[in-house]
Parts: sequence; C-alpha cells; structure tokens
Amino acid sequence: MRKLRSRSLSISEARMVLKGHEQDGTRLDSGAVDDILDDFCRRGYLDDALLAGQLVTSGVERKGQGRVALSRALAQRGIPRDVVEAALDELPDDDAERALEYARTKARGLSRLDGDTALRRLVGQLSRRGYNGSVAMTAAKSALAEASFGRPTSGVRFVDSD
Repeated sequence: MRKLRSRSLSISEARMVLKGHEQDGTRLDSGAVDDILDDFCRRGYLDDALLAGQLVTSGVERKGQGRVALSRALAQRGIPRDVVEAALDELPDDDAERALEYARTKARGLSRLDGDTALRRLVGQLSRRGYNGSVAMTAAKSALAEASFGRPTSGVRFVDSD
C-alpha cells in the first residue's frame, strides 16, 4: 500500500514488490501474492488499462513522445501488449503533427549551427522521442526551414549605415 501511495503501479510491478516483501520474517508465497493482487484489482487500486491511458496522455502532452517511445515505456512498466495496443489505439494518428510541434520548439535553439548539423541533431532528438525516421526527417526539415525563413543563410549580416 505504501508503494501505491507514492505512484501508480502496474500489476506486474506490484507483483515484483510483493514478491520482495516479507511478512513476519518470511517472504509471501505466490498464492498469497495472487490473492493480494486480485483484491487490489477488485478494489480498483491496480488497473493496467487505466495506468496505460494515463501514461500515454502524459507522454504525449508533457513529453511530446511518439508511439514507439510510448510503447517502450509501457512495456518497461510490465503492461501487457494487448493493453498497450489498446491505449495507443485511443491516440489520434498525429505523430507527424506532434513531431513538427516539438521540432519547431527545438529548431530556434539550433539556428547558430550550419544546416547539416542542425538537421542531424534535430532528427536525433526526434528519434529519441520515439518518432520513426521518415516522420523525424520531414518534421526536422520543415521546422528548420521555418526557423530560417526570412534570414540570410550565410553567417554574414549586412547592416544599413547612415
């Protein structure tokens, strides 16, 4: 119960915590662990589908993650594959739009670099966020083009003098 107060756990994570728990100097047997997990699920303390939905929403809204990164994060938490797929199916298919939004925020900070370096770094950042290669490349190129629009492409700046 103390672990559940600090953060939500998947059923798999709760099972690992309970297997390591000792009661009266002895470890809980698998039957007792299963009974406790069944009780927690019945009471609504553990719900993998609800947890997966919360993690997907958080990953998209706060972290700007793509489907690959979200799937990996849910699998690391021990959430079953069918539950992960159901949670990701609820997600709108707008990876390209989210990647472009993220790329726009990062492109401004890369303006001091040459085009190839900026593109390579931005594609790398998008890939680490879980966007596939073609989506990352398209978003990076678009964001960098928008960021440099209206500015001279060379490092030389001309200033009007009076």
